[in-house]
Amino acid sequence: MTTNEIILGIDPGSRTTGYGVVAMQGSKLHYLGSGCINAGRGKLSDRLLTIFNGVETLIEQFHPTVFAIEETFLAKNVQSTVKLSEARAAAIVAASKAGLEVFEYTPMQIKQAVVGSGSALKQQVQYMVSHILALNGTPQTDAADALACAICHGFTARVSKAMGFKTASSIHGRLRS
Repeated sequence: MTTNEIILGIDPGSRTTGYGVVAMQGSKLHYLGSGCINAGRGKLSDRLLTIFNGVETLIEQFHPTVFAIEETFLAKNVQSTVKLSEARAAAIVAASKAGLEVFEYTPMQIKQAVVGSGSALKQQVQYMVSHILALNGTPQTDAADALACAICHGFTARVSKAMGFKTASSIHGRLRS
């Protein structure tokens, strides 16, 4: 882990994909930006292209050194799960095309890292993201979730370094086992 790592966090969605960008300098996280890629309600192929292009634009704008994304959760509706997986794929391909290492975190891991409880509510995540990054306001839900994903990776990388691992990949692989 370098002393200046820029983490692009993504909360994928087939209509709205949240993004959050934080810089990790030593053990401190600094807010760089957040928002949403609005893919609309058109054809799925067009929405996926919008997500891909949106992530490419974010990579060009912020020059992240690492990419963190929320894993797919099983929704009640199978079609929703499939569309969410496709949105994730579009974002991951954009990151991979840019040569970024991709880290995936479950919603439970993200909430645990940011709030301290894997069953935290969205409002709790928003509050803690605002508090951790010392934001003046509360980010929109999808942006807050993406920032939480980036924060989760930052915390994981910090713990990895403290434990003597050379990269966050080392501990990340063990967490996923």
